[in-house]
Amino acid sequence: MLMLRADLVGNRRRLDSVRLIFDSVSAVTALALCLPVFLFIGAAIVLEDGWPMFFRQKRIGRNGREFWLWKFRSMRMNMQGTRITAAGDKRLFRVGKLLRKLKIDELPQLWNVVRGEMSLVGPRPEVPEFVAMDDPAWQQVLAVRPGITDYATLLYRNEEELLAGRIDPEIFYKEQVLPAKLALNIRYLAQRSFWRDLKVILLTIRYSFIPAGIDAERLNRALGFQ
Repeated sequence: MLMLRADLVGNRRRLDSVRLIFDSVSAVTALALCLPVFLFIGAAIVLEDGWPMFFRQKRIGRNGREFWLWKFRSMRMNMQGTRITAAGDKRLFRVGKLLRKLKIDELPQLWNVVRGEMSLVGPRPEVPEFVAMDDPAWQQVLAVRPGITDYATLLYRNEEELLAGRIDPEIFYKEQVLPAKLALNIRYLAQRSFWRDLKVILLTIRYSFIPAGIDAERLNRALGFQ
């Protein structure tokens, strides 16, 4: 029994090492290839709304460690609002709306991947105020590195539209959306594999540019979930 457990731990560590190498090489390559895109997006942001072109925010990562998550800035500076963004938020400027629609605002997180703070695929990191460290569900999710995309992110791609029109989007997110996403994260982690991670990456690219047609049944079939 002890030997079996040791083998499982060893296999898990090897898979983690393979995933870390894949993430690092892929992120460095993507950053190099996307440099012209970054310059174009940065120029568009600055021309419409000035500096800065990037936005950073504290998030909770693996084992509860805080880190700075990077995004392209999509909201106007010095405008007050909730920590949750719903469709139609007045803080969004035109370029920012397009970046968020295509999920391109997340691209700077490739730098977080290079730094080892994030993975390409993993549960999305939350702000400290939304994380309950003593919750068993959170403990499972925080046992792995957070990611740029994941199973829950694909299913909740229309999250901003879902939050629009709510009396209090932040409360709805904390009480309804976040628990559902945590359950999806745990389900994915229980069946995670390197090949499923690759499928999630490809599906994320596909649905970023052609968002129509995504639903739970189709996604589960594509990922081989029963």
